Amino acid sequence: MNFSRSAGIVISFACWLGMAVAATPSAAPPAILPPQFGGWQMQGSAHTSADPAAADPANAGVLKEYGFSDAAIATYSRDDGRTLKIRAARFADASGAFGAYTFYLQPEMTPENTKEDKIGDQAAALGQRVLFYRGHILVDAQFSQESAMSGAQLRELAGMLPRPSGNLANLPTFIEFMPHRGYVANTQKYAMGPVALAALAPPVSADLVDFSASSEVTLARYGTSSGEATLMLISYPTPQLAAEHLRRIDAAHHMAQPQAGVSNVENAGSFFDKRTGPIVAIASGGVSDGDAKSLLDMVNYEANVTWNSPTDNPQVRDLYMLILNIVVLCGILAGLAVVAGVAFGGIRILMKRWYPDKIFDRPEHMEFISLRLTETVVKGAAQSGTDGGPQAPQNPA
Repeated sequence: MNFSRSAGIVISFACWLGMAVAATPSAAPPAILPPQFGGWQMQGSAHTSADPAAADPANAGVLKEYGFSDAAIATYSRDDGRTLKIRAARFADASGAFGAYTFYLQPEMTPENTKEDKIGDQAAALGQRVLFYRGHILVDAQFSQESAMSGAQLRELAGMLPRPSGNLANLPTFIEFMPHRGYVANTQKYAMGPVALAALAPPVSADLVDFSASSEVTLARYGTSSGEATLMLISYPTPQLAAEHLRRIDAAHHMAQPQAGVSNVENAGSFFDKRTGPIVAIASGGVSDGDAKSLLDMVNYEANVTWNSPTDNPQVRDLYMLILNIVVLCGILAGLAVVAGVAFGGIRILMKRWYPDKIFDRPEHMEFISLRLTETVVKGAAQSGTDGGPQAPQNPA
């Protein structure tokens, strides 16, 4: 077997193995809920489903907008007879879990997060019910009887939940521009689509927000000296899109008589809006104009250049993953080629040392071509001397 044929076989094998690796389906995501934690033992197995209606039939559309992936429902028990029912939902990224958390968060719930005792990323409780999210997973836990160790047990559960990787673990950055002064606890909401936004009774309708432009919304209530106001932030991919949509909102607000079926804004009380960077900020409600303007003035966009900011465009993310997979595949193929070449060369050297001229480079299989010029010259000189050809002159005596 010559070298070219061997190299062809090695390259073909490497290509076949690389295609096999690329065609292998990705591993199934890990189970959401562990079989046991903190002294709690799962009864039977968890009921899992990829249908958002199985997690919440009344708000399946909302969960779908937040990027619902799958859900797990399980009942745990302890030796003392107490039970714990857990409903956990996994989303495409941490933004979806955060949005679902704010959607289900009730104003009367008590925040459970402190620096010392933190359950997940954010948590709140009401009686025997604890709601929290960790990464891209939302957990709704219902105890049959609360105990002093319930918080520690749920912290252990939160630490065992699967975690998203890379940018999928990041929250939307524009929510950081919501002011802290005057904020009414548990009132911040985050929406990624019209169904969730409509359920939150926003001051601006979903068609004016225009979620087709990859926009996102957060809103919360704030207490002022003259009453309670709503602050709404709409984030767009670019400042140009934000300016265009601000003009639409202003036009809808200044309509003298809003018509049925026409986009409009809340007309009760004060209404002020502005653009700051790619964010449209709106302050409205039954408060004085001065308080509404003061609330609006607290929102100021500051551009931060970071390497780990999540992309807002799914097409860009898909293209990035495609290029990354191609680079990984090329690296795998290159590695396989190097390993195969070293293995082939090493085996050939060992075989020649252990079995010389028996497997490789056997004389009958040698294809080396030689002109044998030296033998031809010597043979020709010998023939000339035999036939009486010219002789070299001899020196005289």
